[in-house]
Amino acid sequence: MTLKLPRRHGFFEHYEELVGTWTRRLRNRQQAEDLAHDTFVRVLESDSAAVQQPRAYLHQTARNIAVDGYRREDRRGAMESEAIDLSESPTGDPEHFMHAIQLADSIEQALTELPVNCRKVFVWQKIEGLTQAEIAERLGLSRNMVEKYMIRTLRHLRDRLDGLQS
Repeated sequence: MTLKLPRRHGFFEHYEELVGTWTRRLRNRQQAEDLAHDTFVRVLESDSAAVQQPRAYLHQTARNIAVDGYRREDRRGAMESEAIDLSESPTGDPEHFMHAIQLADSIEQALTELPVNCRKVFVWQKIEGLTQAEIAERLGLSRNMVEKYMIRTLRHLRDRLDGLQS
């Protein structure tokens, strides 16, 4: 059995352009090639015969796959942070330890109430230590917008966590 490749639609002539675009966006050629591979697999598995603009279709498919990957990464990061061993309080004070756990749970819950970009900005800046300029570049936003997301997130956290202060 042979696989029919949709060459008549010109998908494969856009491979290098797709890899180049995503290499610039991801700053990693290997990840860009993986994304292009996943994109072509999805295109080959779909009904691509009806596609009128193969170049646009490829780029939109790649964009969708990248967004799905970022969402999975966010969920995986949240699950990994929950798995951290909190079995012992560093101060030896069980009450302090329980308060810290409650605070962490409350922060996590409050963050889930915010849009994805607000959460990303908060985590990347406060946990991963990225600058606002680096975050702006990653998200394709202005530094001013990154600052607005951070302010919104901090206000939201303050409002939600006000009652937990002891």
